Amino acid sequence: MNRRKFLRFLGIPALFASGGVAWASYQRSRNPYYQGPVSDHFNGLTFSDGRPVTKGLLDFLRWQTGNREKEAFPEHFPAPPQDQPPASVEGLRVAHLGHASFLLQAAGLNILIDPVYSERASPFSFFGPKRVNAPGVAFANLPKIDIVLVTHNHYDHLDVDTLARLHQRDRPRMIMPLGNDSIVKGHDATIQAEAHDWGARLALSDNVTVTLVPSYHWSARGAFDRRMALWCSFIIETPAGKLFHIGDTGFHDGSLYRELGEKHGPFRLALLPIGAYEPRWFMGDNHMNPEEAVEVMRLLRAEQALGHHWGTFQLTDEGVGRPPEALKVALGKAGMPPEHFRAMQPGLVWEA
Repeated sequence: MNRRKFLRFLGIPALFASGGVAWASYQRSRNPYYQGPVSDHFNGLTFSDGRPVTKGLLDFLRWQTGNREKEAFPEHFPAPPQDQPPASVEGLRVAHLGHASFLLQAAGLNILIDPVYSERASPFSFFGPKRVNAPGVAFANLPKIDIVLVTHNHYDHLDVDTLARLHQRDRPRMIMPLGNDSIVKGHDATIQAEAHDWGARLALSDNVTVTLVPSYHWSARGAFDRRMALWCSFIIETPAGKLFHIGDTGFHDGSLYRELGEKHGPFRLALLPIGAYEPRWFMGDNHMNPEEAVEVMRLLRAEQALGHHWGTFQLTDEGVGRPPEALKVALGKAGMPPEHFRAMQPGLVWEA
């Protein structure tokens, strides 16, 4: 192993930065985040989305230390000017904050999804994927936040420092899948974090609801807590239309999204990840590529889609501009107009 590969091996923060709680869990085979009844997707220790687990630690090490075809990623990637959102919106307005973070304004509510304002998507302030552009809305310019939705506990989606700042400023209601509330409250016990199972439908106001539904993914904050907290996608129903948001997902055989589209669709808007997908042999199970995202849009019966999860943090091997390029090709193959599926950047806004 050469020096670069050895340093890369040492620098696996999202996998090996396990705290004492996670280590104790490994030692005692006990879930530190959630204790609840066994279900069709929880065996008493770990959660499952119904697929066999085909990749593990050895595969991760093979990827990190092998001969990678990793493309260059700039230290700074230009983005549009930061958005200046209004205090509230009665219709529907969606601003991209970068990566998987969005500000959704609808029916007088201000909702943040997977907000990450930290400089790194990592348990460390000095190491790990570093943002290459500023958030699409400056934290000081965020309107008063009513609701925060968190899809799962990976560091590029669950940023406890950002949640603590939001709690200190606005005291929003924070909604997340099972087990993730323990992580948030472990950072700040005063945070109003609530956790729910797949299928839960919650009223956010008199005319806005959110429903937690499955995705093809996994969870971990460290090396020994894999799948011990649940992950999800969100369906948000507003007077201006129904939205579907996926934080992360694999495509698998597409059956999940066909079922969700048949049961809950059509959708006015789908927010779909299009990045962090190479190499396919390792990432394909849990991160769909742009071609698969186009198919998910079709299966969900979404009128419009916005692509995210690219261009802010380098998590995988594709270059910073590859996802929108691949999306353009995929849309052409599908005979779909490019304006129906936009690759978002921090600061860009979509309005109904």
